[in-house]
Amino acid sequence: MLRSVLPLLPSSFLLQLKQRRRLSSAEPRTPIGNHPRFPRNPDLSRPLAHRAAPMASAGVDEAAAAAAAAQPRAAISHVIFDMDGLLLDTEGFYTEVQEKILARYGKVFDWSLKAKMMGKKAAESARIFVDECGLDGLLTPEQFLEERESMLQALFPSCTKLPGVLRLIHHLHANGIPMAVATGSDKRHFALKTQNHQEMFSLMHHIVMGDDPEVKAGKPSPDIFLAAMRRFEGNVEPSKCLVFEDAPSGVAAAKNAGMSAVMVPDPRLDVSYHKGADQVICSLLDFKPSEWGLPPFNE
Repeated sequence: MLRSVLPLLPSSFLLQLKQRRRLSSAEPRTPIGNHPRFPRNPDLSRPLAHRAAPMASAGVDEAAAAAAAAQPRAAISHVIFDMDGLLLDTEGFYTEVQEKILARYGKVFDWSLKAKMMGKKAAESARIFVDECGLDGLLTPEQFLEERESMLQALFPSCTKLPGVLRLIHHLHANGIPMAVATGSDKRHFALKTQNHQEMFSLMHHIVMGDDPEVKAGKPSPDIFLAAMRRFEGNVEPSKCLVFEDAPSGVAAAKNAGMSAVMVPDPRLDVSYHKGADQVICSLLDFKPSEWGLPPFNE
């Protein structure tokens, strides 16, 4: 239609129209999607393979994280157990007796005090008890131990094993993992506590007690764990030993010995006391041997 009316238009107008067409054809065209007001998204301008790269990178990172999680925390070859509150449920007896003694003086035995006493030798825990409770002049550490002893002796034989203990010990023994017990209990208390659990303790390579001559200082000193390590056959390195503890002082002793520590605390113990442990679990039922380079459970 435009061509049909061109002859009717003035010649001057036709000349202007032709000039405008020549100028328009000489100007560079703006590519679609790259308009000055709507610049092209630089990510969309890249090839598809490159745009997928971040997603592929995320997948690689996830795979690397999974592989790292599958790596054992350490290459453990030997295991050392604490006894009270870890293998045998005896800590409740200590709490019960000490509450009775303090009640006579109008005082309360709380978990902050118990945390300081746990794992210590008897003489050291008695001194802490008297000092922390302000009983100087009212009760000596020696009197405290004497009074406590008579009540504890009647309770110890009735102690029971804690959850997961037999399962783990039988598993480690069946797989040839050497085990030992390192307990702050003296020989007399050890005999009372273990008299109904002889089979379980017979699976231990050896047992080190609090009154052993090699144990010069109680936990958090590393003495007892180093003594237990030296009694294994061969030259065992501390880094190859895994210690199971329920007490903050016991965890500190294990770390001071250069060993790894798994803590199985009483749920009433404040979480601030968990620091220092390499792993904290609610019960030995939650322990996964493969995380420490040990043979996994068969289930």
